[in-house]
Amino acid sequence: MKLAKDSNDQPPEMDMTPMIDVVFQLIIFFMLITDMSQKELEELYLPQAKVAVADKPDPNEQRPIVNILTDGQIVVKREVLYDPKNDDKYKKLKEYLGRAAAKMPKGPIFEDQPNGPQAPKYPLLIRADQATPMKYVQKVMEVCGMQGIQIWKVELAAKTDESAAGAAKN
Repeated sequence: MKLAKDSNDQPPEMDMTPMIDVVFQLIIFFMLITDMSQKELEELYLPQAKVAVADKPDPNEQRPIVNILTDGQIVVKREVLYDPKNDDKYKKLKEYLGRAAAKMPKGPIFEDQPNGPQAPKYPLLIRADQATPMKYVQKVMEVCGMQGIQIWKVELAAKTDESAAGAAKN
């Protein structure tokens, strides 16, 4: 049996379409599995706590997180809401906390008065760097108590171990 020889000396062409499809599928896959749970946390060195409870929030809990950097900048979800260099009287922070408080489910402020005044059920988490002046943390707490916000529960983040790995994102 004689096989026919190609009269052309050109190598066969490869169809690159399936290869491109696979590459795009991989890109989409890695974009979807990227851990987005840490998107609200800034790189901070949290203060050391001698006694603390591990932070294990309920995934259904609508807890706002505020990060305060060493220079006093207040950052939420990678957006600067307050910069001491351009003092705007905490306008953006007040707006953000007002929207967050409006979205949160309400409950009684005092447990013994179920029909009494209502406030958001979930706390605000304040993450301040260990070198942040306390006046910025205090101001965030003051804003939480303002009319229209009234987030009465506040949690302060701290690290519980001495390791450098635990310091950055606890």
